Amino acid sequence: MTTITDRTQVTGMILAAKVTKGIKWADVATKIGLSKEWTTAACLGQMTFTKPQAETIGTLFGLSDEAIAWLQIVPYKGSLPTAVPTDPLIYRWYEMVNVYGTTIKALIHEEFGDGIMSAIDFSMDIQREPDPKGDRVHVVLSGKFLPYKTY
Repeated sequence: MTTITDRTQVTGMILAAKVTKGIKWADVATKIGLSKEWTTAACLGQMTFTKPQAETIGTLFGLSDEAIAWLQIVPYKGSLPTAVPTDPLIYRWYEMVNVYGTTIKALIHEEFGDGIMSAIDFSMDIQREPDPKGDRVHVVLSGKFLPYKTY
């Protein structure tokens, strides 16, 4: 029996089982009762599952009790292997922030004042948007505004 030494090993087990069993992220999300976006992030090692959620994930993916325990540990967040992403899809997000980041910042500050958009009190929705010229990826990011406080 191999001992698991970090959360990335469990992510690998989940991905392997997902491929071999033909599991869809949306189906996993339905089983635990959360969004496909949060559930996928958690399965990929970026969020912490509760014990009941981890047990459901364990059953779906055929994980050991040890792996299920790792799903309940707060992970080290941030999964990109390099500062500038090399995966083409992720790089396009990096490119969007490089091009539009200052615009997003200016418009948020103009509307809300000095602060940030939370990635903790946050939700995301990704949908396919049919279009005759080629389907579009529709992404909605919603984060609580957190103003900087004075003291």
